[in-house]
Amino acid sequence: MPLTHHLLAKKFPEYKEKIHNLKASNNPFNRLLKRYETIEKKLYCIESGEQPSSDGYVNALGKERLQLKDERH
Repeated sequence: MPLTHHLLAKKFPEYKEKIHNLKASNNPFNRLLKRYETIEKKLYCIESGEQPSSDGYVNALGKERLQLKDERH
């Protein structure tokens, strides 16, 4: 199975413009999005083999990424 980035604008293309607008106008949303993207990049590096890691760390990052998707601002 090929690795893919789980960037919100790619995952939800129908909300791409709304995500962009919120990123530009809503500081709490922008902070959450930046944290989500940071986690996503870390997970991608780990899953691609570029960076070694433990299963516990990967699971914790995955849970945090999921929590960030559920945040409301």
